[in-house]
Amino acid sequence: MTGEAPPPMPSRVSAWSVYDVFSLADGEQLFIGAVSDKQFVTLCQVLGHPQMTQRPEYRDNAARVAVRPLLLEELGAILQHHRADALMPQLEAAGIPYAPIVRPDQLLDDPHLKESGGLVPMQVEDGSIAPTVLLPLLMGGRRPGVRHPLPKPGEHNEEVFGRRTRSD
Repeated sequence: MTGEAPPPMPSRVSAWSVYDVFSLADGEQLFIGAVSDKQFVTLCQVLGHPQMTQRPEYRDNAARVAVRPLLLEELGAILQHHRADALMPQLEAAGIPYAPIVRPDQLLDDPHLKESGGLVPMQVEDGSIAPTVLLPLLMGGRRPGVRHPLPKPGEHNEEVFGRRTRSD
């Protein structure tokens, strides 16, 4: 609307002081979003650092946003000693939004993906069946599924290009 493109997420000024991905022990990553003053206090308690809430620069969200790089660095130093499997149940119980950052191959074991129906079988090129992740959206109240097996390379060239191609 202003004619200027907004900067990408990591460099843009955030409205929330804690809304970021943190590196934990063993190279694990976890998104944590403590977007209210109450959530920040709770997060500090869960992490065993309630004294952070007494510091003037962390008194409220606006103050924390003003020193966000410092805050994220401090939280990062604390979180690097935590393991995701131990921390996630504590965040869950405390009502702090979080999400583990996983590799694509780990999606096949994701309980939310399985429970939501987002993982379905699909026939692949060699005729075998492989689990496939569906798009995370609804159309007409339903999640679009797999309608056809994965096409072989070049299988639809004529339909798509309206002519035969060199690979044919």
